[in-house]
Amino acid sequence: MTEALSYGEPALKVRKKLLIRHRRADASLVVLGVPEEERSMLIESAPDIFYVTPHYQAYDIVLARIDVIRASELMPYLERRWRGCATKKAIHAFDAAHNAG
Repeated sequence: MTEALSYGEPALKVRKKLLIRHRRADASLVVLGVPEEERSMLIESAPDIFYVTPHYQAYDIVLARIDVIRASELMPYLERRWRGCATKKAIHAFDAAHNAG
């Protein structure tokens, strides 16, 4: 994982693929890989945390407010996106480390 810029904003990338991006304008995170149906459910169940702007409506993206989202709420989305970007070797090592105890 590397720190990078995406659209001039701080971001994390895996193998040059965007993992997550910070939106300074509204203090949110651009969470990728969230299909429309799941995004709708998130927005309906936790509108104080999750939302979408018209710009992102056509993409598998949801926005998350940094000041209210907990790490435990964000981690499943980061891990899912990371698994889609990481090498098989990295995924295997991650799984082995997390299933060892």
